[in-house]
This record gives sequence, C-alpha cells and structure tokens, in this order.
Amino acid sequence: MQRITAYHHAGVITDPPVDTIALPHDLRHLRRKVLHLSNGEMVMLDLKEPVLLAEGDRLILEDGSNVAIAAAPEKLFEITARDRLHLTELAWHLGNRHLSAQIEEGRILILRDHVIRKMLEGLGATVTEVEEPFHPIRGAYHAHGGHSHGHDHPHAHD
Repeated sequence: MQRITAYHHAGVITDPPVDTIALPHDLRHLRRKVLHLSNGEMVMLDLKEPVLLAEGDRLILEDGSNVAIAAAPEKLFEITARDRLHLTELAWHLGNRHLSAQIEEGRILILRDHVIRKMLEGLGATVTEVEEPFHPIRGAYHAHGGHSHGHDHPHAHD
C-alpha cells in the first residue's frame, strides 16, 4: 500500500491524476487514514497536520504520482426563496445556527435536517431534496489546514 505524505491545493499541479478519491464533506477533514481509490486500491494518508481537502486538491503518492480529491454526492436540501432579500434572510437564519452551507446566487444547499427544513418552510422558503456534491463556505475562523472556529467552549470533534 502506497503512502501519501503531501498534498497541494487545487490548480497547483497540472499533471493528470492517476486516480480519484471521492469523499463527502464531513470526511474531507483528515490527517491519517486509509483511503480507497476509485479503482478499488487503498492508500495510506499520513500527513503531519490535519487538512480540510476540497474538490480538485491533489494528494501526492510515494512514487510521485498524484490522486485528485472529488466531492462525493450527498443528500442535501436545496433552499430557494421569493427574492434575493429573502434568500439573504434565510442565509442569516442558517448562519445563526452554525450550519454548513453552500451559498449560490439563487439557492442555498445544506445537509438534510428535517427540523431545519420545517423552520425554513415556516419562513417561506421552498425546500427540495437533491443529491449532489457539497461545497460549503469555509467560515471566517477556518484556516485551510486548521480546525478553529472561534468559540470559547470545548468541542468533542475526535
């Protein structure tokens, strides 16, 4: 099994990848883990520090070749609104609850949560179930390689 001890952000490497690894959003925050390539082979990711990998990032194998990260399709809610102001208000309500969200010009995507769906519908949103890759916005307290999110209370993430 080959090891991976380095990575590069999307766009840095122009060589084509030898394979891909598809991961949902919540499994793209990694340091050390056995990963499955799309061809069924396994590789050992062994980085010095945890990183949050994004679509197109490249993992460097021991032999110098690279593997591309792909965002796996996930079960999401697509949220649409009456107009732009309403969409902004909905985004505020989601942010106030610290929910990861992919915000686009005409819609917001979040992981499915039926309690949040009820709240959004109560606020006048149209909520539709979709399945597609999830690329939530990284927050102001988030560094690409770190995991701080600016709170003064403990978390049990590991």
